[in-house]
This record gives sequence, structure tokens and C-alpha cells, in this order.
Amino acid sequence: MLRYTLKRLLQMIPTVIGVMLITFILFFIVPNDLAAIALGKQANAKRLQEFDTKRGLDKPLFFGRRATSRAYRDTNLAKNAGRWNSWTNTSHSVESGSVSVDPNTVVNPLAYELNSGVEYEWAIRFRGAGELAGEPLTSAKWKTKKVRFDGGHGGVLRAGSEGLEIKELRLRRMQANPFDSQLWHFTKQIARGDLGYSESFQQPVSRLLMAGIPVSLSLQIPIFVVGVVVSIALSLICAFFRNTWVDRFFVIFSVALMSINYIVYIVAGQYILAYKLGWFPIWGYESWRYFILPAIIGVISGLGANIRFYRTVMLDEMYKEYVRTAFAKGVSKPRVLFVHVLKNAMIPIITNVVIAIPFLYTGSLLLESFFGIPGLGYLGINAIMQSDVDVVRALVLITALLFVVSNLLTDICYALADPRVKLK
Repeated sequence: MLRYTLKRLLQMIPTVIGVMLITFILFFIVPNDLAAIALGKQANAKRLQEFDTKRGLDKPLFFGRRATSRAYRDTNLAKNAGRWNSWTNTSHSVESGSVSVDPNTVVNPLAYELNSGVEYEWAIRFRGAGELAGEPLTSAKWKTKKVRFDGGHGGVLRAGSEGLEIKELRLRRMQANPFDSQLWHFTKQIARGDLGYSESFQQPVSRLLMAGIPVSLSLQIPIFVVGVVVSIALSLICAFFRNTWVDRFFVIFSVALMSINYIVYIVAGQYILAYKLGWFPIWGYESWRYFILPAIIGVISGLGANIRFYRTVMLDEMYKEYVRTAFAKGVSKPRVLFVHVLKNAMIPIITNVVIAIPFLYTGSLLLESFFGIPGLGYLGINAIMQSDVDVVRALVLITALLFVVSNLLTDICYALADPRVKLK
């Protein structure tokens, strides 16, 4: 088993890499602008740039020598003038798709001052005469020129005595290492256990997770254990009394439980059991009493689907030859159910149980939100509502990795439960 486990751990490495790549695509490539999502569209360019720099978003996606900067956003002058409209000494022409700078005037296209010691590059397509970042510009025809400069010297644009016409202007930050990319920054961050920084909570995400995990587990583990035990016990009762009124009652009961919306359980439980009868606290997290009502609701809401699943598994085993043989030999019905049937039904039971383990970590979004329990579910819902991308990304990534680990645990549990399963 040790050899098999080590082999599977090695095989998990490509899977983990794949999970990280998918997470990178979902959170770095698919969103249009993570900084604007997290900080809001009203945030100024400098604050957006600080957000990008802290998370490596100001680097190329995979590799490259040039990275964009929010100090100047690329503007399609053929369609609109962008920030150039805010200056009185410039004019935009839709026909020529260019901006004209009045003679002997100065324009600073930068949204904020650049950092000294960092190399930048202007790429300009122009005609006329002037100066850009201290570099002279002179051409009677349209010409493209690249100007490199130190950020501390600024990127001021001066027009000559005859004026300057600009068709295209781009600003790029130069990188010494072309492979210093967003992907490499994300990989290094995960390798050292840094899950990012929460803008809404103003704390490292790892600290938030460490505070929320014990709370979520203290609620989810009782729901998980009690739910599995009760579901398996009731499914065995259905198998014991199959095709009788007891079996039919539990089938109708489970279908009824599955038909009720999850929020109905929460609202009804809070209103009747907590508010009207006063048996439980409605909101908060101060002692173990605050977990009783959410745990009851969590067990009941999942009971219907579990009974249907485990009942199907048990009845499938009841009609197999080894069961008929056991009955023919005079083995009692309880012994057949609890010794033979239950043991042989462990494979699908293990699959269903182990696949639920990652959700113990993430907690319950609705339960924790409605009852004010500060676990990971409550944290996740707040992160989604406040567009806290670092928290959401950490929850998604860790849950995906837990699924990978749970698959290994499932195979090992198969071998422990059924001697016919060989780990090879």
C-alpha cells in the first residue's frame, strides 16, 4: 500500500499543476480587470496600479520584456481621444485618427508620477516636431519611434513651434527577466503558502482561513457524521422492510425532503424553533448552543437525497446471489443486512462519503450566512458580495486540491473495505 500511495502521489503532481493552471486562467485571464472588480471602477489609476503590483498583475501573462502600466492606458485615437479631451491645448480629429498638440505647449499624459529607477518605454507614431521624455521628435511624415527613459525623469511631451500630431502612443514598463510573468508570480506565491491579501478585510487570506476553518469544521463535522449514520441506518431499515409500508413511507419521506428548498428549511427553522418557540438562538456564535439549530437543519436538508442513494445501494445488494445463499443457509435477516450487505455496499458508500470531505472545509454558504457563523462559508459569501478576488481564489484553489487528495483517499479506502480491490 505504501508503494501504491507514493506512486499515486507522484501521479498527482501533473493533476495539481493542471488545477493551478485552470485556477490561473479563471482568475487572471478570464476577468477583464481584477483590480477594477475588487476596488471598483471609481478607483484612481495609482491605486489600481498598487493593487496590480502587489499581486503581480502588472507583469506579462506568460513571458515578455514589456508590461503595461496604468500610468497611461492605451487609447485608440482613431475612435476617441480618451484623456486627451481633458486638456485645452490638444484637439482630436476623427478623420485623421490623431491628436494635435498646440505649438510650444507641454502635455503630461501620465496619470501619476512613475517610480525612479524603473525603466519605461514610450512608443509613439507622430509627425511634426517636439520632445518626448527628453528625446527630440522630428519628422514631416508619419513616423514610429520608441523612447526609453527612467521613471524618475517623467514622460512629459512637448510640442515644437509647428505643433505635434500623434496617431498612436503606448507606454510600457521594461522587465529585466522576460519570464517574470503573472504565471510565475502566482506559482511562487502558492509555493510559499501565500494565498494573497484581502482588500475588504485588510488581512492576509491565510489568516482569515485559519480563523474560519475551525468554526466551519465544528459545524460541518456533526452534520456530516450524523447525516451519514442516520441515512445508512434508515436505508438498512428500508432494505429490511422492502416492499412494505415502512419502505414506501421512507421513499415518500425522502422525496418530500428533497422537494423542499434549502432556504425554506433555514427560514422555517429560525422562525418556528428559534423565534416562536425560543428553543435555540437565532443568530451569532458564542457557544455550542448556537450550532444546534444549524446542525439540525443541515442534517434534515441532506437526509432525503442520502436515503434515496443508500437505499438504492442496499436494495441492489439484496438481490445478489450471495444474499440468497446466506438466506438459504439460514442466516438471520439482521445478520445478512448488517454483516454481508452493508460490507459489500461499502464501495459506493465510501465514494459518496469521501467526495463530501472537501465541503467540510469550505463550510455551508447559506447556513453560516443566515445564522451569522463566522466560518469559511460566511467568509466566502462576503468575499463574493464584496468582489474580494483573493479570498474567492484561495477557496476555489484549496477546494480543488482537496478533491485531488480525496480521490487518493477513496482508492485506499476501497482496498481497506473490500479485499477484492488490489492496489496496483
